[in-house]
Amino acid sequence: MLKATEYFSKMASGLSSRVINRGITRTITGPWNYVAGKRCEPCDSSGSMKVTEPAVGQVLCEVPISGLAEVNHAVASARGVFPTWRKLSGRERGQKLMAASRIIRENLEDISKLEVHDTGKPIWEARVDITSCADALEYYGGLAPAIVGQYVPLHGGSFAMVQKEPLGVIGGVGAWNFPMQTCVWKVAPALACGNTFVYKPSQFTPVTAVTLAEILTEAGVPAGVFNVIQGEGETGAMLCNHPDVAKLSFTGSVPTGVKVMTAAAQGIKLVTLELGGKSPLIIFEDADIENAVKATLMANFLSQGQVCSNGTRVFVHRRIYNEFIKCFVAATQKLKIGDPFAEDTTVGATIHEDHAKKVLSYITSAREEGATVLCGGERVMLEGKLAGGWYLSPAVITDCKDDMKVVKEEVFGSVASVLQFDSEEEAVNRANNTDFGLAGAVFTKDIQRGYRVANAIEAGTIWINTYNLYTNEVPFGGYKHSGVGRENGHAVIDYFTQSRTIYVEMGDVDCGPLYQD
Repeated sequence: MLKATEYFSKMASGLSSRVINRGITRTITGPWNYVAGKRCEPCDSSGSMKVTEPAVGQVLCEVPISGLAEVNHAVASARGVFPTWRKLSGRERGQKLMAASRIIRENLEDISKLEVHDTGKPIWEARVDITSCADALEYYGGLAPAIVGQYVPLHGGSFAMVQKEPLGVIGGVGAWNFPMQTCVWKVAPALACGNTFVYKPSQFTPVTAVTLAEILTEAGVPAGVFNVIQGEGETGAMLCNHPDVAKLSFTGSVPTGVKVMTAAAQGIKLVTLELGGKSPLIIFEDADIENAVKATLMANFLSQGQVCSNGTRVFVHRRIYNEFIKCFVAATQKLKIGDPFAEDTTVGATIHEDHAKKVLSYITSAREEGATVLCGGERVMLEGKLAGGWYLSPAVITDCKDDMKVVKEEVFGSVASVLQFDSEEEAVNRANNTDFGLAGAVFTKDIQRGYRVANAIEAGTIWINTYNLYTNEVPFGGYKHSGVGRENGHAVIDYFTQSRTIYVEMGDVDCGPLYQD
């Protein structure tokens, strides 16, 4: 079986002979808004944002902040084309989404490099992320013709039709850890259902949402169906509060999610929130240690630990605790911190200095509360052009207690807190003792116990004997403070449509004694 890096390297080399599309900007170049089918400067702006390239700590680009007039312009563009887009058949819309998927695959390497500049994650991870975008567009392109209603036969030959209707203009606000993926997870199903879209990327990662807009245009999606506006919180608030936006879809922190949900409530809008997590990873005494270690690496250190579903509370059965810790620390210390564009780098740069310092503050807090940092938890200074980036060594923390700050709060960095347990009941109770409920995992060779514990964990996604694998075919979303609604799978269609019921009477009206001849 090929390693991920080998697989995507071979995939990329196999694409070199394919058609290179000319409609995609392959350099870090503005304008950064995309409205009515083209890149454009905002028609009004309240200033600009200096975006830092994580790998080098230097300014990547300067992006104008969209004001209210530009938000209105983008929403008007989406609203104006909505009647045309919704009237296309599902097959016609689907064909355009599948064409966009092909364009991404044909340009995988160039788009992946843009994502690395934007995020600081290793190039092989970026390839995985961008490939998942192609997968999502392909999946919903294929599903679009099957987004249909229902025919219900009734008494006396009468019948009802239940129609699935698009909502209108969707307002989306995305996250910085998976910039293009979090965008596509919203846009692909929304467009498949016949909606149009206005999207605001995170102010830290503005690049690839505009790339997606170019790809959709080249695939034949009409101008105005997908629009991108740039800005910070104020721009996002303007979009969320716009009266012509029918639904909001947000990925990010719980505090910002509360603001988005408040705006939705005030405007009586539908809302989907994919928020934070503090997920449990439970490793029983009969688990395969090697697989458990590999999954714990995936659950804590991919994308520099900046993953909402990460299993950062690692519960290990006391009988195997020492063996697991020995293997886990050894594997963690082998991870290579370095240039995100180097094929052998496994740990790239943290998104920016402030966030890196926040992650390090959790390490300090853990020590102050009595935990032991077995490895990592420090800034690693690289040489040359990388000297300005914030590279943090992945940390393994033991002697943890459930009430420690590092165990209770979402760190959003490469910090794994390892805890011991003795019984299944104890593990489940402690796993559920959190305000979050995004994900979780169970490692055991006993499939009955695995299934039993998976059903007992209060979270939207549970893995048994693996971690952090996502597929478009199944829904993703959280319980409790981890969110509202679902992305992916067939389930997301219900979050981007509304139903209309039409009742057809085939006989005379029967109103009983209300009508007398």
